[in-house]
Amino acid sequence: MTEITQPDGTRLRLARQARGLSQQQLAGVAGVTRQAVSAVESGHSDPSLRVALGLARALGMTVEELFGPGDLGDPVLARPAAPVSSPGSRVALATVGDTFVALPLDTDLAARLGFGAAGGLMVRGGENQVGGGNQIAVRPIGPPRPTVVVAGCDPALPLLETPLALLDPPLAFAWWPCSSGEALRLAAAGLVHAAGVHRTGPGETGDAAGIPGGAAAVGFASWREGLVVRPGAQVRGLDDVARRGLRLVNREPGAQARTLLDRERLRLGLEPSQLPGYDSLAAGHLQVAAAIAGGLADAGVSSEPAALAYGLDFIPLAEERFDLLLPAKHAASREVQGLLKVLTSPWLLAQLASLPGYDAARCGERPT
Repeated sequence: MTEITQPDGTRLRLARQARGLSQQQLAGVAGVTRQAVSAVESGHSDPSLRVALGLARALGMTVEELFGPGDLGDPVLARPAAPVSSPGSRVALATVGDTFVALPLDTDLAARLGFGAAGGLMVRGGENQVGGGNQIAVRPIGPPRPTVVVAGCDPALPLLETPLALLDPPLAFAWWPCSSGEALRLAAAGLVHAAGVHRTGPGETGDAAGIPGGAAAVGFASWREGLVVRPGAQVRGLDDVARRGLRLVNREPGAQARTLLDRERLRLGLEPSQLPGYDSLAAGHLQVAAAIAGGLADAGVSSEPAALAYGLDFIPLAEERFDLLLPAKHAASREVQGLLKVLTSPWLLAQLASLPGYDAARCGERPT
């Protein structure tokens, strides 16, 4: 039987506050009274087994973690979404199903997102951290909050954070920016609640077959993807880029933009060697546009919203949809249900519609 050794209720109060819950909200989720929560937090009452179980489930913790012996910051084993560089590295920490997931916050991700709040520090890494398959030890900075974890390349995905935080009770949000191929791999490994993928036609289903148990699709946004160049470059297509020896900035393997570039290259009979910079790697749509606007490259394939954001010329190559694939095994979770709710919120729809080049008409739509 679990030993209740935290009579002052500090751990319960910290766990509740880390999740942005009031005592009344926590009581409602746990199926207990607000007075019971208050009494435990103040140290005036030890929780009964029923109350302890209800509070632990509501906070996504075990009874041992919430009321047992040990410090709040005891290390937990987590599966990394990508290799973590060294002990002491900062990570975002979330739970997906029954698994702790660590999202590295250093190197390239920090460059893309800035210094975000960390959920923990890596204490010990597993051997050969490849594909999120091995576990690492992470010492939490605070109690992990219920967090919606989404992977994908759309730079509008962080807009989900605001409406998720306004839910009652609130949910946190973590974005892992990556290609569609990488997002699908993370979904298949059980490390995200949603994987963002590109689709060029209504009949496409992405690679949901690779996700154990399958996945449901829900719309997020639509846009055009194409060749992006500096204003006045007088480029009409990829053949002009090759003929004039202009420098290209490319995306990583698995990115839809790279697939589209190769499709156009093969259509024109061009070899990679005819495109200087073909082997370069940019991490996202905005990074491609930023490289061109900053003079590091002359052309690249990106989304029209990214081109418009940087005032660049755009030559369309394809109409694309960006959908979220939701693994079936997480469909009933509080995180996925919260995500589905905010996808149709007026605030999110208005924000997406305000972005030049975005079409939000399908946001929250579930194909029949």
